[in-house]
Amino acid sequence: MEAKLIALGVETFKTALILALPGLLTGMFIGLAVSIFQATTQINEMTLSFIPKIIGVVIVIILTMPWMLNVMTDFSTNVFNMMTEFIE
Repeated sequence: MEAKLIALGVETFKTALILALPGLLTGMFIGLAVSIFQATTQINEMTLSFIPKIIGVVIVIILTMPWMLNVMTDFSTNVFNMMTEFIE
């Protein structure tokens, strides 16, 4: 019983990480590109890095939303199917 709960917790964290990864990677790469641009041009505007990151992350989330919905639906279905094993 405890092993199944631990496995469910691990699977929950894996699913959360997989769902967050596209947005986080996009923000990281856009931030890196903006930092290189700022270092090259010596423009040190703090707000310059936020707008491209926000736009990039929103675009990636919109593009990956069907996939994210499938992952969340599969995970939720598995959790609901496992509920009968945890009820005693």
